[in-house]
Amino acid sequence: MPLKDDVFEHGPDPENPGWRHWNLKDPTLFNGAVMGRLITRVDHDGKARLRMFPERRHENLQGIIHGAVTLALIDISLFVTMHNLGTGNAGPSVTLELSTQFVGGGDPARPLDAVTEVVRETGKLVFVRGMVEQEGDVVASFSGIVRKMQPRG
Repeated sequence: MPLKDDVFEHGPDPENPGWRHWNLKDPTLFNGAVMGRLITRVDHDGKARLRMFPERRHENLQGIIHGAVTLALIDISLFVTMHNLGTGNAGPSVTLELSTQFVGGGDPARPLDAVTEVVRETGKLVFVRGMVEQEGDVVASFSGIVRKMQPRG
């Protein structure tokens, strides 16, 4: 099921040519309330990219991006990947598994990107892998599995 335009904004981002919005229209739900503005694109190498713009609220006591924020970006990126690179069915789906290796601290002064690819897609599952990076500096590597769900009757 494609993403519904009445609840989701995924049109072009005029401030960032070549990028698209990835935001819920209800800013009180998790994506907007916690993560803030998100944008996405497909890079020339065919990988999907989801970008967030860290704010003070995303920092931990060490002044780096909180690991939970990085994990949230990764989780959201799984669905971005399904939408941009897979069958397009990022609608009613759930994360089954997420494996993450933190390899560096995120700098809150720079955009944080999850760069992903589909490893395999079946009728019910999508296997994704990727890296979280900031201008080439790796923050985390990850893999995840998403289960495509049927809409509830």
